[in-house]
Amino acid sequence: MSKFGPTRGELWFRLGFSLVGLALMGGALATRGFGGIAWVEVVLIASAFFGGTAIWAARRLWATREET
Repeated sequence: MSKFGPTRGELWFRLGFSLVGLALMGGALATRGFGGIAWVEVVLIASAFFGGTAIWAARRLWATREET
């Protein structure tokens, strides 16, 4: 693992935080539903942020699994 990148502990934190964020967004959608075009924008941005971070962290963890 590069000495300049995030540690595996930080990657696990980012992955967990992102999955919790996606779960909270899903819960908000399940209880509130879509309220208009603004909700679509919020959901798209939140999905891109939390989903992208979760995928990135999972890929980095997978790529560095044999170095631990």
